[in-house]
Amino acid sequence: MAPPASASPSGSPSGTRFDILGIGNAIVDVLAPVPESFLSHHDMRKGAMALVDADTAERIYRAMPAGQETSGGSAANTCAVAAALGARVAYIGQVADDQLGAVFRHDIGAAGVHFPTPPLAGGAPTARCLILVSHDAQRTMNTYLGACVSLGEAEVDEALVAASSVTYLEGYLFDPPAAQAAFRRAAAAAHAAGRKVALSLSDAFCVDRHRAAFRELVAGHVDILFANESEICALYERNEFDQAAAMARQDVELAALTRGEQGSLILRGAETVEVAAVPTRVIDTTGAGDAYAAGFLAALTAGRTLAACGHLASIAAAEVISHYGARPLRDLSGELAALPR
Repeated sequence: MAPPASASPSGSPSGTRFDILGIGNAIVDVLAPVPESFLSHHDMRKGAMALVDADTAERIYRAMPAGQETSGGSAANTCAVAAALGARVAYIGQVADDQLGAVFRHDIGAAGVHFPTPPLAGGAPTARCLILVSHDAQRTMNTYLGACVSLGEAEVDEALVAASSVTYLEGYLFDPPAAQAAFRRAAAAAHAAGRKVALSLSDAFCVDRHRAAFRELVAGHVDILFANESEICALYERNEFDQAAAMARQDVELAALTRGEQGSLILRGAETVEVAAVPTRVIDTTGAGDAYAAGFLAALTAGRTLAACGHLASIAAAEVISHYGARPLRDLSGELAALPR
């Protein structure tokens, strides 16, 4: 874990240019509502994320109804929401030198996120995630990683990591082998500069694929852990949430564990904070965890209490699940300033 960092009055370590640096899969999201029959016809498991090849991605894309196309990926969504809340945010991710790569770069920049990673010349095209939203607001994702798989240690800008209060790692990125080395390099650079490292487990199926590596990363390199109930239980191979939460408390400095309508549980040392979910009409759960992490980290780096961090996280999550898409439609810029210090 990182050594203590000196804090400025804002709550961020002194000398930082950014509050949050996200590292993740740079993906163009294509989102559309579909009937249950669409999932059955294409042999998809509702609520799961599947990695697909280029041909499968093209076949599903052609069959989808009209939808929204925006820059995406879990960490990119977190960065965009955090910027909307007023945090200073940067992002590292790999896109190709193609049309979708240009769309991604323009879109995330317009969201207020600094994105300095050069495009990949040649090789695979920019990644895309086909998000199918069923009538019960569950999202089923089919992801073609494309250029994302090329992100490795060379793309980790250690100066940018050192200039950021928290480096936030996206668990989905753990699938490409080079990304695991990139995560460790980023964590080492952050801790050498006295900064913090946060990780989102992202998906229980992803945890199942890389459980041993995730356990080593969490215990040895992560300060702040984000997970939902199924993800934390998968990480520690426990059926009971309370048992898994207790193990997380021992491994990391701070854990923020979400439980849907039951709210979230924040653990730090012997301290436990329960946070209620913000009531809202659920339209699309895409990006709920990403928005939660954004609100939490925006408040944390601004020096707010854990209860306030959890409350802002719940506000952000409630906003994005109240409509289609993983980015806020309502102006959230005043929410951070309204929190108690």
